[in-house]
Amino acid sequence: MRLLRLGVHPLKSGAVRSVASASVEPRGLVDDRSWMVVDGSGRLVSSREVHALLTVVADTPSTDPTVRRALRLRAPDLDDLDLDVPTGDALPVRLFSLDLTAVPIPDADAWLAKALGRDDVRLVWCHEPHRRRLQPGYSSERDHTAFADSFPVTVASLASLRQLDDWIVEEALERGEEPPGPLAIDRFRPNLVVDGDEPFAEDRWTSLTVGEVRFRVAKPVGRCVVTTIDLDTLTTGKEPVRTLARRRLVGGKTLFAVHVVPETTGRVSVGDEVVAR
Repeated sequence: MRLLRLGVHPLKSGAVRSVASASVEPRGLVDDRSWMVVDGSGRLVSSREVHALLTVVADTPSTDPTVRRALRLRAPDLDDLDLDVPTGDALPVRLFSLDLTAVPIPDADAWLAKALGRDDVRLVWCHEPHRRRLQPGYSSERDHTAFADSFPVTVASLASLRQLDDWIVEEALERGEEPPGPLAIDRFRPNLVVDGDEPFAEDRWTSLTVGEVRFRVAKPVGRCVVTTIDLDTLTTGKEPVRTLARRRLVGGKTLFAVHVVPETTGRVSVGDEVVAR
């Protein structure tokens, strides 16, 4: 197998940033999901509820070498916003059912309000990713990450996506509907995109070596309604969850891609050999 794409999401639920190479730390890819938007109560605001987040482009020096400060935000019809790492006190935030702490960045509040059309949003930074523990039963005490949903790194297979696209077309024709075009892999928000194995071979993987970096496979990814948002139009449809619910429903979850945890550190690059066991 080969690594065909690398994606970093500096802002949780923001636009994916495709890179040629990335450093892997115990917490995942450098800068991945280090920033998050929360509401006035400190609760995560995601693209599930605010689709416009998907149009916010967040870059760091690791995703764009022209960025000179910690973070640059871009959105349609707004001037770029350049930000430094905040130095204030940490506040409580809530990521789904997890109670965490993060440092707010007040300089971003007005910009985000215009970008998202809400005045109750604020940007926070994960200052202590080493304190974020992962899901019990699938991790060790040393495993950690920033604001990722569950685990540090997500790996998706293009072979599996091609099979899913075929299923969607097949079922559309059975219903007498016009078949949709192929899905964008970015709907699944992967960090690593691989190809060269059979569809859904990842169900059997226990470890993955990309270049010289070794990962432990933790569990399959249960997909949510974010995957049904068209990244071009920001409209919501029924696919791929409808087809996954028929073909890949396990334990009440629709599965696509796998969560992995870094066991070594280093640099991975598009084109690297990928060895699964």
